[in-house]
Amino acid sequence: MPRRRIRVTGAPEAPLRAALAALRAELGLLDAFPPEARAEAERAAEAPVLPSYDATDIPFFTLDPPASTDLDQAAHLSRQGTGYRVRYAVADVAAFVVPGGALDAEAHRRVNTLYFPDGKVPLHPTVLSEGAASLLPHQVRPAVLWTVDLDAEGRTVAVDVRRALVRSRARFDYAGVQREIDAKTAEEPVALLKEIGEARERQEAGRGGISLNVPEQRITEQDHTYVLGYRAPLPAEAWNAQLSLLTGMAAADLMLAYGTGVLRTLPAAPDGAVARLRRTATALHIDWPHHVSYAALIRTLDPHDTHHAAFLQECTTLLRGAGYAVFRDGVLPAITTHAAVAAPYTHCTAPLRRLADRYASEICLAAMAGQPPPDWVLTVLDALPRRMADGARITGTVERECVDIVEAALLKDRVGDVFVGCVVDVDEHRPTVGTVQVDSPAVIGRVEGDRLPLGERLRVRLSRAEPGTTKILFTVA
Repeated sequence: MPRRRIRVTGAPEAPLRAALAALRAELGLLDAFPPEARAEAERAAEAPVLPSYDATDIPFFTLDPPASTDLDQAAHLSRQGTGYRVRYAVADVAAFVVPGGALDAEAHRRVNTLYFPDGKVPLHPTVLSEGAASLLPHQVRPAVLWTVDLDAEGRTVAVDVRRALVRSRARFDYAGVQREIDAKTAEEPVALLKEIGEARERQEAGRGGISLNVPEQRITEQDHTYVLGYRAPLPAEAWNAQLSLLTGMAAADLMLAYGTGVLRTLPAAPDGAVARLRRTATALHIDWPHHVSYAALIRTLDPHDTHHAAFLQECTTLLRGAGYAVFRDGVLPAITTHAAVAAPYTHCTAPLRRLADRYASEICLAAMAGQPPPDWVLTVLDALPRRMADGARITGTVERECVDIVEAALLKDRVGDVFVGCVVDVDEHRPTVGTVQVDSPAVIGRVEGDRLPLGERLRVRLSRAEPGTTKILFTVA
């Protein structure tokens, strides 16, 4: 399920930030790193292990949200004959982290970077994640450099991966890139993002893959108060995501041929879940002919449409159950594909923020070089899926609780008010309990009532909202 990022500012003692601090304390999440890990990071920032191959002549660019400073990836796109060449540089965390050291141990404890509305709990100290290891513009950095050649239709024809020194020449954000591409003023390495992204989207559609453009729930400050709203993703975000997917698929294929690796897997959704989603589509007045697949239907939906946005949110239920599967010595796991990607896939493009990516990259480098994986990788490989699952549970808890806290804080003075929303889910076992998506403010919350018409708009009254104590609750007005 896509991350729902929301950000707030204000005094630490303000009720909203106090509730967020209490959540971090309850989950045992500390911003500070142990002194030994911090010292190790500072030493590594001054003297990383640098590769011999120099690719700093390639004018890479980064594309991220405006406030991002932990930049995992940089890209360069070019034409290659009748096709394309995608160069994708990924931050080389292994150049800074000593296996078995204090910093490595702390990364294994944290597993993922956790995003809160008032800040984040990073996987690595910021001296690395936002400094020496981040692919910041005009800085020479060690990276894992993927080169993927595509034919004219966007199919992969050749893959290479190696360690390299890289330098990003420009830092872009999605809105700016979208404007330039729409205005046809973008230079070719950026302009090709649309061409290659759309080609990869067609490949995705052909294999039955799914990319959900779920509207984001965002909070903005207006006149010294906060306002919740929805934002539909820009096409440039989807095109950029295709580059990461392309790299993850190339890495998975490389590891499968090598016989050792770690995959990101997702089983196919059970028939009952798809049947339930069909009932939701009917309730939301979305035409879903029986001969049209779930993946094909998704591509017809407009996230700006209220009913379509509600349905896209419900579609995320079919993406639950993702995990990691490791294998070695050619003995493959029972599931080798990711149902949403509709192909083998792995996580390898966000090592500053996700533990598993460092290991996937290292195995791919060994595979390309025709060498055995490093012992430090094999030592922890079997335990990696369990560790990542534990991290995913914490991440899910943080995301859900943060949204609940922010919604309750913003609505605490509006208990008793009536809103208009759409019922997007009804509990199959308790038909008087469901979920309502309110138009304004942009809130998704629990609703109770004798009659909950799935997919219909209705008036609901806010019954409770207290940050840090209870979740919001609506009742049918």
